[in-house]
Amino acid sequence: MNYSMIFYIIGWILDVEAALLVPSLAVSLIYHESCALAFFITIVLCLIPGVILVRKQPKNKVFYAREGSVTVALSWIVMSIMGSIPFLLSGSITNPVDALFETVSGFTTTGASILPAVEPLQHGILFWRSFTHWIGGMGVLVFLLCLLPLTGSGYHMNLMKAESPGPSVTKLVPKVQSTAKILYGLYLFLTVMEFVLLLVGQMPVFDSLCTVFGTAGTGGFGIKNDSFGSYSTYLQGVVTVFMILFGINFNVYFLFYMKKPKEALRCEEARWYLGIIAASILVITFFVRDFFDSLFLAFHHVAFQVASIITTTGFATVDFNLWPTIPKTILVLLMFIGACAGSTGGGIKVSRVVLLFRSLTKELSQSLHPNQVRKIHFEGRAVDHVVLRSVNVFMAAYILIFAISVLLIGIDNFDLVTNFTAVAATLNNIGPGLELVGPAQNFGLFSNFSKLVLTFDMLAGRLELFPLLLLFYRGTWKRF
Repeated sequence: MNYSMIFYIIGWILDVEAALLVPSLAVSLIYHESCALAFFITIVLCLIPGVILVRKQPKNKVFYAREGSVTVALSWIVMSIMGSIPFLLSGSITNPVDALFETVSGFTTTGASILPAVEPLQHGILFWRSFTHWIGGMGVLVFLLCLLPLTGSGYHMNLMKAESPGPSVTKLVPKVQSTAKILYGLYLFLTVMEFVLLLVGQMPVFDSLCTVFGTAGTGGFGIKNDSFGSYSTYLQGVVTVFMILFGINFNVYFLFYMKKPKEALRCEEARWYLGIIAASILVITFFVRDFFDSLFLAFHHVAFQVASIITTTGFATVDFNLWPTIPKTILVLLMFIGACAGSTGGGIKVSRVVLLFRSLTKELSQSLHPNQVRKIHFEGRAVDHVVLRSVNVFMAAYILIFAISVLLIGIDNFDLVTNFTAVAATLNNIGPGLELVGPAQNFGLFSNFSKLVLTFDMLAGRLELFPLLLLFYRGTWKRF
């Protein structure tokens, strides 16, 4: 294990986090808030170890997949611990476990909160909560790849593979660092587009920034107690569209950027994703049409909730916990499906779900015709066996973590629907669940132990399970 390289990159993570805390400090100063001191102290606490760790580049620059996974997992943990300090120092959250839960929920773009009310919070704290979504959406390591003064694609690709969502990671261009810059360029472009459209709808600048951060990162931290229910139909519509857009694989946008619209429109995963959204909206609208004054309003709110859940954003305009069983069941299924691979959304990912179904049909066909040779195709290409194996192993690990988490938080003795959807909401990085953790409730009712379990789930879900699990695998730390 190349510890010197790992600590060197973590040092850069701390330095970058210090820089990313500056906008929140500026907001606090603009509004003359006391939390400015909390941000200043946190910036100093990040810079001291950060500067020390990056002063000298390591002589040994060997950096394999093992180091990449460990670096990503440790970086997210360190980043979350440091990011929780402003909540504690400002007095916004007094329990360290609650502060860590809130921060991890922000960085992992989950949006699950322990706060019963957010409107009393200072503007600087609200800004930081939402900004953590934008930071974590594309991935802080991907951002670091744009800046990291290292040479050699080995470092970059192993970091990118460990942090990027989906069954496989490919480079958009030959250089990984250039890929990272393109991804963040597209991310920033969509962010600015939404910001402008929100301003056109007369949303205040502060509200627009926080909303854009939550939408872009598919996070869902709101700055109103009713999440997004008090905003106009136009603003809700804009956010609905952009939640869906940020849930699409960024490779599609890259193809449009490279002036290859035909290839972009042939993206099979995006078509499945949009088809699932359309079908879900139509079915749910049929069942909840009597809950609203008009069919248009029913369609509008259902579209918002479907987009919010499948992209794992977590914003809400209505309390869908009050809807009939079938609509709630569909929403829970969407929690597991999630958005596209290579997007800022969470969940299992549409591509994995499609591959699992095609693997099932292949096995059924071969049980009838044992001598048949049949390949699984996706996106117009035969799927490599390694990818299929990784999907199957991912699902096995996913089910195991899910089952153990539901069992562990059962210690609090809440009902099964609450516990089941709490784990689903955190492991899939969604935010709200059902019953006691519904969109009108929060996660503050759980014990510190259960919150730590759910915090682990949020990190595991965002990092696609394996980077975090490898920290607890003995073979990771063996010397070969």
